Amino acid sequence: MGDYIRRNFEALTAEIEELSAKAGRGPVRLVAVTKSGSDEELLRLAECGAADIGENRPQELVRRGALLAEAGYSPRLHEIGNLQKNKVRHIIGSVAMIHSLNSLSLAEEIARRAEAAGRRVPVLIEVNSAREEAKSGAMPEEVEELFLAARSMPQLIVSGLMTMGPVSEDAEEMRPYFRLTRELFDYLNEKYGFEGEPTLSMGMSDSYKVAIEEGATLVRVGSKLFYK
Repeated sequence: MGDYIRRNFEALTAEIEELSAKAGRGPVRLVAVTKSGSDEELLRLAECGAADIGENRPQELVRRGALLAEAGYSPRLHEIGNLQKNKVRHIIGSVAMIHSLNSLSLAEEIARRAEAAGRRVPVLIEVNSAREEAKSGAMPEEVEELFLAARSMPQLIVSGLMTMGPVSEDAEEMRPYFRLTRELFDYLNEKYGFEGEPTLSMGMSDSYKVAIEEGATLVRVGSKLFYK
């Protein structure tokens, strides 16, 4: 069991490298989203060299982080789902990056919990690039204000932006939303600068190619890794 995991992982990482080179951009980091994989598949991914693991559910991030540690692996753990304030305390000690900072109150809670844990936490501001009422994230015109508020909190390392974009079967329909987010990212980076490695998290299994073309520095890919 697991040969398909190595095959998929190596093919995907090679494709991402090729796409980023073709787009004339620097390296693009892959966050392997393991929501649709079993624990055994997760461990196989780590064995193959996956350095970044993403989970939508805080409780799974903690559980699977412990499982990986017990097996001798220490990938960076990313919280990529909508994060409720009452869940922050569970992940604050182990999360490497939070991708879904979407409000001032959540920023304050992350900062409070980080201070209590004696650490600084990298975060990305989530942009509701398609202005969808059913989705979280700051509206494009609100991003700068949230960015400035978050970066004033010493416990937060504001490293960049993240967007989901609308659900669509045609990845091309995502392009304008990725482009808008990249323009916001470039504006904030040039005017203020992001702390640490500037990170633009865009694109999933069905849209990572377009996202890389539009300037993503990090893609979040899950189901494509688990095809048999």
